[in-house]
Formats: sequence, structure tokens, C-alpha cells
Amino acid sequence: MTDLHVFWDDSFTAHTPPAGEFETKWSGRLAAKEPHPDREERVRNIRSIIEHVLDDRANWQSVAPATKAQLNRVHSSEYITEFERFCEAGGGRLTAETGANEASYSAARHAAGAAIQAAETAIDCDDSVPYALVRPSGHHAQPTQADGFCFFNNIAVAAEHLLQTEDIERVGILDWDVHHGNGTQECFYDRDDVLFVSLHNDHWSWDPNAHPQTGDVDEYGVGTGQGYNLNIPLPPGTGNSGYEAAFDRIVEPVFEAYDPDVLLISAGQDPGVVDPLGRNVVTKRGFESFGRRARRMAEKYSDGRFAIVQEGGYQVSHLAYATLGVLEGSLGVETGIEDPFAWLDEDLQSARAAVTRIADRFTNDWPVVA
Repeated sequence: MTDLHVFWDDSFTAHTPPAGEFETKWSGRLAAKEPHPDREERVRNIRSIIEHVLDDRANWQSVAPATKAQLNRVHSSEYITEFERFCEAGGGRLTAETGANEASYSAARHAAGAAIQAAETAIDCDDSVPYALVRPSGHHAQPTQADGFCFFNNIAVAAEHLLQTEDIERVGILDWDVHHGNGTQECFYDRDDVLFVSLHNDHWSWDPNAHPQTGDVDEYGVGTGQGYNLNIPLPPGTGNSGYEAAFDRIVEPVFEAYDPDVLLISAGQDPGVVDPLGRNVVTKRGFESFGRRARRMAEKYSDGRFAIVQEGGYQVSHLAYATLGVLEGSLGVETGIEDPFAWLDEDLQSARAAVTRIADRFTNDWPVVA
């Protein structure tokens, strides 16, 4: 029986971004402030559903915070110190949508540490599924700045840790969060020892200063990294079958050709059908297929070595069901629990057209997608 190793720390619930008007700051025009969408209930609900449904498989693991040396492999020492002092002073907003409190620096260090430990567990190759149930997320954080609710790039820190401390030459990172993993892209844009593939909504940049990357197919890597950064921007309304088309045509063939030594998953479940920060309609059943495919790719291409790191997902009820789906698929179990929110049809025609257009763009460097 495959075990689930869950890396968790209570500091993840202490991080609190400022309230306002959804994710943005308070203008005073409305009657009531709204809690920031990155609420502690997100991870508390995931923990609860694991304890209720997968308790016989879950092994809860304590977390050591990432050291400054480990963070410094990805982030500048100036930025790390600046963020630490910002939190010591009580926090506030760093960008229009990204904020912190006095507990956020500790939470972010523990989140990066959890990702490192999950990645190390993957290398042990003991048929377990390592899952870093972390908050704050990481995939928008860039080497010298915060962005998109993220402060340290958890999965990038984990990938660099493996490359520098383990017998690892190539890391594959798959990001299915509904938002482009722009920070992860920025960390590895000129390198070929990390293949980064991001499936996301076609949302472009939301802030030219904090988020200059567009997530378009033309952001393809530079220098030795050309062709090793693959963005797959999908149209609004993409659901289970549309993502299957992207996996079949692009994702799985490219990872097979790259043949990574380990596969790391940036698992944001905000492509979910009712997520307030996404416009896609993936259901729990779709997320089950994501988990199955991740496990299958790892077994075929990286000797079974893979780890899952939590990213986004902001409808606090559906996130728990969607994440349960990911874990069911990766564990190879079927709980029989249905998605209570699966009521929207997808736009499969637009998704298939987008996948074909994107695959054509990648054909020169990745003939396997032709």
C-alpha cells in the first residue's frame, strides 16, 4: 500500500495577508472589508479532508525551515533580509495583491523547507507519495521580489537543493496552477538542467513591475535554456478533457523526451470549477487524472521519483475536494467521493484549438509533439 507523506507545520496557518477588497487594498468605498483569498482555511480544509478520508495512508511529517543558505540558492540575500525585516516590522502590502504579517517570514521559510523535505523523500524512492501541504505558495516568487501571494519559490528552492546535494542532473517541474508560474520560469529561464512546463489560463501579466512575465508561448527560454521553458496558456472554460488533450499532445511526450531524474509538481488546484481566481472548470475527477498522470510519468521517466508541492486554490471548500482528487490519483486509490461542485460544462473546442496551436510552436525543439 502506497503511503502519503504529508509535510506540515502550524506556521502555515499564522500567515495572514491584509484584508481589503478581495485581493486588493481597501478603498473605503464598500461597506465591509473582505478577507484576503489566501486564507488559512485553505490548508486547514485540505488537512481535514486528508484526516477524514486518507488517514490510514497519511504519515504527518514535521518540517524544518529552509536555511538562508538554501534560500540563497534561488533568492538574493538582499531580498531575503528585506522580507525578514518587513515581517519583523509587522508586515503590510508588498504589491497590490501580496501582503504579509509578522508571522509570514517564518511560514515562508517553513514552506520552502517542506518542499525540500518532500523532494528529498522523492529521491528515497520508497513507493511513497511526498506532499508538501504548504502556505504561502511559491511559484510566483522571483529571485529578488515577491509576487502573487508568494515570497520564496518553494519548488525552485527544492529543485536547486536536489541539483546541488543529490546525484541529480535533470529536474522536471510541472505546474498546473491556473496562473502562470512566472517566478519558477524566471529562476531557470537560461538553463537546461530544469525543464519547466506550465499549464495555465491565458491571463498575461497582471502587474508590469511585480509580474513582468506574460506566460505566452514565446517565453521559451534563452541561451542554453532555449526550449526548456514551455508555457501552455489555455483558454477560459478549459476543463477535464481540454487538460487531457494538453497532457496527451505536449506534456507527457516532452517529459518522456527530456527524461528527468526527478519530477516535481507545482499543484495549484485553482483550475477548479468554482475557483474565484480562475476561469477553468476542472472537477475533482479531472484532478484525479492529474495525480494519476504525474505518478505514471514519474514511474516511466524518473524511476518513480516525484513530489507534490501545494500552490494555489482559493475556493476553500472545492480546494479540499480537488486536492483530494490529486492525492487519490497519485496514490492509486478510489474513495468514491464525488465533486459537489461539478455543474459547469467545458469549452473543449477552444481548448483543443489552443493545444494544437501551442504544439505547433514547440515542434522544432520537441519533434515528439508534432
